[in-house]
Amino acid sequence: MMIGGGGHHGGHGHRGGFRADDTGLPFAGVPSELRARYDRLVAEEPEIRVDEADVSFSPTTPEAERLPFTLRRFLAPHWVPLLGAFLLVVVETGAGLVGPVLTQIGIDEGIGGRDLGVLVATAVAYLVAVAVNAATGAARIAWTGRVGERLMLTLRVRVFSHLQRLSLGWFTDEKAGRVLTRMTSDIDALAALFHDGLVNMVVQGLTVVVVTAVLFSYDPFLAMVTLAVVVPAMAAATLWFRTTSDRGYGAVRQRISDVLSDLQESLAGIRLVTAHNRQRHNVEQHRRILEKYLGANVYTGHVSAVYGPGAELIAVAGQAVLLLVGGQRVLRGQLTVGELTAFLLFLATFFAPVQQLVHLYTTYQAGQAATAKLRELLATEPAVAEAPDAGDLPPVAGEVRLEGVSFAYKAGAPVLHDVDLTVHPGETVALVGPTGSGKSTIAKLISRFYDPDEGRVVLDGHDLRQVTLASLRRQLGVVPQEPFLFAGSVRDNIAFGRPDATSEELLEACRALGIEGLVERLPQGLDTPVHERGSSLSSGQRQLLALARAFVARPRVLVLDEATSSLDLRSEAIVERALNVVLEGRTSILIAHRLATAMRADRIAVVDGGRIVEVGSHDELCAGGGRYAALHAAWSRAGGSSLRTG
Repeated sequence: MMIGGGGHHGGHGHRGGFRADDTGLPFAGVPSELRARYDRLVAEEPEIRVDEADVSFSPTTPEAERLPFTLRRFLAPHWVPLLGAFLLVVVETGAGLVGPVLTQIGIDEGIGGRDLGVLVATAVAYLVAVAVNAATGAARIAWTGRVGERLMLTLRVRVFSHLQRLSLGWFTDEKAGRVLTRMTSDIDALAALFHDGLVNMVVQGLTVVVVTAVLFSYDPFLAMVTLAVVVPAMAAATLWFRTTSDRGYGAVRQRISDVLSDLQESLAGIRLVTAHNRQRHNVEQHRRILEKYLGANVYTGHVSAVYGPGAELIAVAGQAVLLLVGGQRVLRGQLTVGELTAFLLFLATFFAPVQQLVHLYTTYQAGQAATAKLRELLATEPAVAEAPDAGDLPPVAGEVRLEGVSFAYKAGAPVLHDVDLTVHPGETVALVGPTGSGKSTIAKLISRFYDPDEGRVVLDGHDLRQVTLASLRRQLGVVPQEPFLFAGSVRDNIAFGRPDATSEELLEACRALGIEGLVERLPQGLDTPVHERGSSLSSGQRQLLALARAFVARPRVLVLDEATSSLDLRSEAIVERALNVVLEGRTSILIAHRLATAMRADRIAVVDGGRIVEVGSHDELCAGGGRYAALHAAWSRAGGSSLRTG
């Protein structure tokens, strides 16, 4: 279970906000002058409740999703509703093609034969065909809309579930903006394809096939002229458009990814941007990225602008040629006026779908480019995968061992070298050392955010790679240096690691940590809304709630990146008291950035250059005269101030 994560620093009470709570920590709440507006916004927020028992999630990719992601494979399970859409398309297309035939009958037999009954009957039949075409078109749009939305729901859940499976290292290397592009822009491109593009392509394609057959039935000679004069020119133009648009839409997908990446990074670092007066620089940088995106879109627009009118010119020229040739055949008595009229109407019906197919091909290309990006994402395997034969981890006493562990984030750049370390049940071990020595990497391996390249990490004799991830997370907790609070209520955040915890259990945890006053002073107690990343709370309050979350989750092993390194002295003392309660009776691995924190541990492991160079109690290490002793001497000369170890 992940007990905490990154968040914002600091935050003292705003003028007009809530007073300090009983813990002495300020509440960085909503200023009174904004309270009414805030309450309205909260009331408008949709309430989403998740029943954990109804959620099905596997840490390994299901077998059905292991094949490369393609449109055909994705659509295959939904063939029944797609067949329904196809049947509606057939009826709609047939009704739309009745018009020219009725026109021919009306001209030749009604007008030419001076038969009013035939003329009236063809007119009525024409109206009925138009009504059927309109009704089936409306039904087809509604049907495909529902089917498309269901497909989008399935795809969004699949992509989001896959992101939940991926390992921490993937998110470290990948830009957040590009991840957002997969979930937004790319899926939106497929939504346009599913909602309208694919079915319309079937409609227009079927129309072209039927019209071609009808043209040959009316006059094979004119049909051959059409195929010999118009089709080759249209085919050449279409092939050119396909090649150039492929390249253009691939560039568009890449550029929108760059735009979202830069936007996400700029918004995430807005405090730093403001503090260093870098707004002008950021605007200029974003403008240049947008110019590249503009250039990619202008290129595709230019290609479409050339092709669209060009295809229309070919169509009009073809009609002119066929009017000339067909008119001569009428004069010779080889064709009736009605048949020539129907032929020309069908010819217009032939060219319109071809042009429409070209426009739809643009949608198809955007969808294909998005499919390629999603295929790449969905083909990414978690670096930390659950073994097929993994078993559940039984209740543990809490002995942690690293046996000959070596690890590198990137090949050729090792971070840890042959590390051996044993943490006994209920013991607190502090990891100290300079920045970049490997302390955090050891903690990540114990938490199984990564797997070692060599050696193994063992919990009560169980290799972490041989147990299920769910059973491991239930007994191992992590409290990062900067606690992450989710948008929701205080209750949701404290119970995050154990959603079934009752209100009484949550309040009891707060009382045990001595922070019940904090909760009681919040405007709505446990139900007080927490802004995104906990920005409505001070750093101390966020840290205390993160510790309460760890306490409620009841992990047997706790990994902490020092919880007090970013706090002021008053907040630090309060959090230290709560921390003592959380650590009691648990095996704890503490990344110590301050020497005062390390001195509180049962044992201290000094990490340097990816190796553990010293292990022992504070007194033992001071007596040994090694690196820790030198660090302690420097701390003593500084008067016992908060000297950072790394």
